[in-house]
Amino acid sequence: MVAGLRHADRVGLVKNIKHKRTRPYRPQTNGKIERFHRTLVDGWAYERCYTSEAERRGELDGWLHYYNHHRPHTACGNQPPFSRLTGIEAKSTARQP
Repeated sequence: MVAGLRHADRVGLVKNIKHKRTRPYRPQTNGKIERFHRTLVDGWAYERCYTSEAERRGELDGWLHYYNHHRPHTACGNQPPFSRLTGIEAKSTARQP
């Protein structure tokens, strides 16, 4: 493996995924991540009342797992992104944490 690369960059090399950058200060060229940020805010950050910021942060990993492994995405043929990436079909549609 190539030394000095971040984990995400190493995975990208193995999976033949090209890292693309957007132009600075141009949110309209970054629509996919802007949409993800909205989903993140609506589905996790403001989904319920948390008693503290630490509690809210503690829920993030579970929400991200649900989002990537169980939540159907129309862009992925109503399968979770994990299924599209691996070819392994989701066995269950776990409820959102």
